Amino acid sequence: ATGALPISLQSCQCLAWKPRPVGLWPCPVESQHVVAGYSDGTVRVFSVSRTEMELKMHPHTAALTAIAYSTDGEMILSGGKDGIVAVSSPRTGMTIHVLADHKGSPITVLQCTRKQYHDFGVEGGELWLATSSDRRVSVWGSDWLQDKCELLDWLSFPAPAVPEGLDSLPPSLAAFCPWEHGVLIYVGFGMQKEALFYSLRKKQVLRKISLPAFATSLSLSPAAPFMAIGFSDRLLRLQPCPAGDPQDYAGHDDTVHLCRFAPSGRRLLTASQSAVLVWELTGA
Repeated sequence: ATGALPISLQSCQCLAWKPRPVGLWPCPVESQHVVAGYSDGTVRVFSVSRTEMELKMHPHTAALTAIAYSTDGEMILSGGKDGIVAVSSPRTGMTIHVLADHKGSPITVLQCTRKQYHDFGVEGGELWLATSSDRRVSVWGSDWLQDKCELLDWLSFPAPAVPEGLDSLPPSLAAFCPWEHGVLIYVGFGMQKEALFYSLRKKQVLRKISLPAFATSLSLSPAAPFMAIGFSDRLLRLQPCPAGDPQDYAGHDDTVHLCRFAPSGRRLLTASQSAVLVWELTGA
């Protein structure tokens, strides 16, 4: 990069890349954008090529904790520390939906995926989910052009009493499964240390994979049936799905709080407090 994006006195809490247009590869530099959520409740869109802010919106009164583009890049979904989810248009700068279903608990994950209109009995070409720190996941079907947003499913996962002396709980994390249509995977503080595979069609947990500890980060490979899971004891696990022997790695010196596969599935980025590692997955 020849320049740096503008620095704000407010802290950046989360960010997401704008999806490249379907069928356009490589993506022209002039069309590359990043959206970021800030501690003052603002959402800001930056041009990568011009290294400048193009748009600033203020859909939240609390700090942002999660942000995502819709699959076509035409909408921005943002979630706050107070559990409010906003849907805003980067073209007009207007917020078109405010959802309070998770109110009172910070949003930990927002994710969008493409769907067919008839897949789950609701209108819309997109499926998206919101996860909050109180172990709740909502799944929605949306048609942004028609201003439609319909709740498809609502999940709430049980957990035991919080152990005394525990400063914070492991995050609640969920993601649509790229290799198993209509399934999402959930990890979080619960009755057991495990990853849950939930069917949106059958509305039930299909299977479980035991974990050595509660997960602190999660990413699903878009190219092969396995997932990356980070833990607080510096461990990174690559887990084949639905079954298989996991591979464990100890390259970090602190909690692995971020896992993210590249779109090709051949590289994996992981981050801890003091290190960012890029892994080459030769078998992917």
